[in-house]
Amino acid sequence: MTVFYWVMGVLIVGTFVPSVLYLGLYAVTGEDACMRRARGLWNYTRLLTLAAGNILIWGHVVVGLWRIWFP
Repeated sequence: MTVFYWVMGVLIVGTFVPSVLYLGLYAVTGEDACMRRARGLWNYTRLLTLAAGNILIWGHVVVGLWRIWFP
């Protein structure tokens, strides 16, 4: 699970930080392209965060059931 935490953390931070940077660029320049890119990266950040949460929850459920059925 440690590898999963690191991979998801890098992916989430790797999409969140550029999203904030492009949002800042949009605030300074007012270009629509910066806003579109910030919005797209933010959507990927949300997707990855929710997917990581689902995988963690269901992974623990599967491991718990496995330990109950095959002690």
